[in-house]
Amino acid sequence: MKNSKLLSKKLLLITFVLLISFKSHSSDKPVDIWKLNKENNNQNSDSSLPINEGNNSNSEISIYKKVTNNEALSIVEDTSLDSKKIKIAGLYDPQDYGLNIDMWSNSDGDQLKELFKRITKLNLSQDATELMNVSILINAHYPKKNITQKEFLSLKSDWLIKNSNFDLIEEYLKKNDILNDNPKLSRHFIDHYISESKLEKACDLFSESSKPITDEYLSKFNIYCLVNLGRTEEAQLILDLKKELGFKDKYFEKKIDYLLGYTSTDNLISQKSIFDFYLAHKTIPNFEFEPDEKTAKIIWKYLSSANLLSSFKEIEITEIDKISNIEKAVHNKNYSENELFKIYMKFQFNINQLLNAKESYKSLSNIEARALLYQKILLESEMIEKLKLLKILKNLFKKDNLNNAFDVELKKFLNEINPTEIPDNLTSFYYTNINLDNKLPDEIKYNNDVMYQSKLINYFNGDYAKSKIEKDINNFLKKIKKNKRYSFSKKDVIFLESLKADGIKISEKFDDLYVLSENEMPTDIQIMINNNEAGAALLRIVEVIGQDKLERMDEDTIYFIISALNQLNIDSIRNKILLKVLPLKV
Repeated sequence: MKNSKLLSKKLLLITFVLLISFKSHSSDKPVDIWKLNKENNNQNSDSSLPINEGNNSNSEISIYKKVTNNEALSIVEDTSLDSKKIKIAGLYDPQDYGLNIDMWSNSDGDQLKELFKRITKLNLSQDATELMNVSILINAHYPKKNITQKEFLSLKSDWLIKNSNFDLIEEYLKKNDILNDNPKLSRHFIDHYISESKLEKACDLFSESSKPITDEYLSKFNIYCLVNLGRTEEAQLILDLKKELGFKDKYFEKKIDYLLGYTSTDNLISQKSIFDFYLAHKTIPNFEFEPDEKTAKIIWKYLSSANLLSSFKEIEITEIDKISNIEKAVHNKNYSENELFKIYMKFQFNINQLLNAKESYKSLSNIEARALLYQKILLESEMIEKLKLLKILKNLFKKDNLNNAFDVELKKFLNEINPTEIPDNLTSFYYTNINLDNKLPDEIKYNNDVMYQSKLINYFNGDYAKSKIEKDINNFLKKIKKNKRYSFSKKDVIFLESLKADGIKISEKFDDLYVLSENEMPTDIQIMINNNEAGAALLRIVEVIGQDKLERMDEDTIYFIISALNQLNIDSIRNKILLKVLPLKV
């Protein structure tokens, strides 16, 4: 019986409540009855790591730490009695990137908020994303002006959520032990792995957490993880303590009671969160659910990963609404394109409709029209006609805002076509939709007739001693001075100015070989550099790069980016950029 199993726990609760009551009336001055426990915890904690500053009346310890009676009591400890200021939260050593721990200290919070706001609206390239990750995840003190530590953490979280590099998120949360300080980010991580039916990965987020869990959503998921691990007494004790402190969630409690074997199942299905939906699936025998257009994208994703959409395979062509929902799910990448086109193959058309598909589709409903065109494409053997049909079908998907629903299958068709045989009026369609490998080759070809393409660029790989690069660069410049036909390019200037910024001595007799361009640095970036706002300056560079690849950016923009990094002495990042934009690649 549930009551008998919990008798000892209830006695513990009563004793605890009486103890608190006695202590609270015995003296006007509050007595910290958790002092010993906190002192032990403090000895094992890193003062540089974030400590939660909020109210944690419903907190509990990590699921991977065995609960004892004393530890269970510490669940309700008020950490505000022993709170510490958050100083640092990051992943990377600033020295590894030529930065320092005060890179944000001089920045204005209002300016940073606006910068983050603009950047999160951009679809950043891989180059910009890498620089953004480094910039915000350097171990550095937080800015102090016009922004709180909580706000700055939130800015970081918003970016990490947008970028959704879940390996990076996991490392960031675990290393800094900041689940509570980043509940939105923590929940994003957990929800993602629930939606992929990877519960173990989601629960593992708590494995290195040493602090009480304060967020209600994380707390409930923690309890479920305990139950799933078979540690039911610990889960029940934590839940009972939370309920004594005012926690109420009838849906969650009913699901947990069923899992603990105290009650029979119910058929309630909540879509309030992916976790609530997951609980329904795990507590309802022979679970069935049919999503519709109102069903959240993340629930569609879970249904697909948990193989709960099998009923759609038996769909009839008369069930137009269901087919429409499937098309939307495919567009959102929550259902297989292949399965959608299998449904299209079920539609029956007469010979005349198939022969005159380019005209007859116009008299059909949108779904029927797409099915007809797809079937015609499969039958068509003439390449140009097939390409015309593919374009019409793609446009039909676009018309209904389902562009992504015909993506993978379209590329398969296009990959079978020889691009040299495509007529001019269809080349744009072909190259817009074909899956081209745009990755630039990594092999570098040296051109010793051009300075910035010569083997001298290996200096930025760390392959040159200072004395050797000074000798070689001066010899190269000597040859250039004799060669009247050599014309200095902007990249040559970038190369030389970077060497000079590193203290490489170049003879004054070569000063007349080139003239520095007028200052092309954006005024706001120069002000950031002058104020020693390295973090803010890096964010502005991220914004400048935006969705572009560094290799494709114009020389003037590269010039001021490198100039900014030279002034800030951020050599590691600068060198990486130089090795992308200077060498000749084949």
